[in-house]
Amino acid sequence: MKDHQVTVISTKDAPSPTGPYVQGLAEPSLIFISGQLPIRPDGTGLKDKDFDTQVRQALANVFAIVRAGGSAPDRILKVTAFVVGLEHSPQFNKVYAEAFGSHRPARSMVTVPQLAGDYLVEIEAIAER
Repeated sequence: MKDHQVTVISTKDAPSPTGPYVQGLAEPSLIFISGQLPIRPDGTGLKDKDFDTQVRQALANVFAIVRAGGSAPDRILKVTAFVVGLEHSPQFNKVYAEAFGSHRPARSMVTVPQLAGDYLVEIEAIAER
């Protein structure tokens, strides 16, 4: 079996982890981005902001980590979004489409009853390096 070097991705352009995980991990061909909540890089949480603002911040965090790993948002292959409440689905799709433009990664959206910190969205991704 071929040895793969795995490196930790860390950037000040996304919030620092608050638990036993990293912002992302990279191996020679892929980047794995941990779930990102709508928290600004300085640690300011946006749970009191509207849903659109929360989605935009979570995606901005994902994009920052992808860039720090040596890739770009248009190289994201897979996105998993955890969204509180099915009623947010149409709005999530609108903001998501605006953020990605013509790029369309594979995606799963899972509705959940609650997320850590009472945020409305958490987004994780896998990108090509």
